[in-house]
Amino acid sequence: MPAQAHRQEPQTDLDARYSSPDATATPWAEAVSRLEKAEIFWLSTVRPDGRPHVTPLMTVWMDGALHFTTGERERKGLNLAANPHVVLTTGTNAYSEGCDLVVEGEAVRITDEKRLVELAAAWEAKYGPDWHFDVRDGAFSLATTTAAPPPTEETRDAGRAVVFEVSPRTAFGFGRGEGFSQTRWRFTR
Repeated sequence: MPAQAHRQEPQTDLDARYSSPDATATPWAEAVSRLEKAEIFWLSTVRPDGRPHVTPLMTVWMDGALHFTTGERERKGLNLAANPHVVLTTGTNAYSEGCDLVVEGEAVRITDEKRLVELAAAWEAKYGPDWHFDVRDGAFSLATTTAAPPPTEETRDAGRAVVFEVSPRTAFGFGRGEGFSQTRWRFTR
């Protein structure tokens, strides 16, 4: 489902069972701000045999969705070809401060050249010139910016990254600090 479908505000609920007595639900706008700024996320996918796979990666939040890249033959790319359901998490490893965020959704491959150019610009704006991508054949390409030997059978996809978009279906926020809170955001279709 395209990210534009999730521009409405989600239903927001505080789970009092796991929150401090005076806690309030975290506003979605605050969660979005954290999603935009977070540099590292953990992507959870499912292997074809049902075992989980978790890996760190970088994302860009744009138009109501998280975007990430992978090689088609990388483990996460192979997993997504079999099962597009994912969970992306980010936050802090400190117990007494911060807010952890969990985004559940379906990874949809982006191949539209215009959209990929916009995303490539967003990647470079967020992560700097070392993360410059050209767009070629429905994917990000490093071919013009990275010196690499000619491709072989084993490395033919080197320098090529497919791009996925994850529009939140459900998201959770786990706030810590002076009080604890657990917020759930549900998106309708």
